[in-house]
Amino acid sequence: MEKRIIINISPDGKILAETENMKGKQCLDYINILESLLDAETIDSDYTKEYYETELTTEVSVNKIKTRRDE
Repeated sequence: MEKRIIINISPDGKILAETENMKGKQCLDYINILESLLDAETIDSDYTKEYYETELTTEVSVNKIKTRRDE
């Protein structure tokens, strides 16, 4: 799934940002970048259920791939 940040700007200039498809603390890195770009700071935050999840990564090692030329 694609990582996303949904940003809403209210008429009074208040910015609301919500991350999607980001597991664990990686969402905080994106919010920090957003704060820098907007010269803003987080006043209040709530964590999504994804914040408490971990992203699984799998490492695969391939020594040799048999191709048709090898036959």
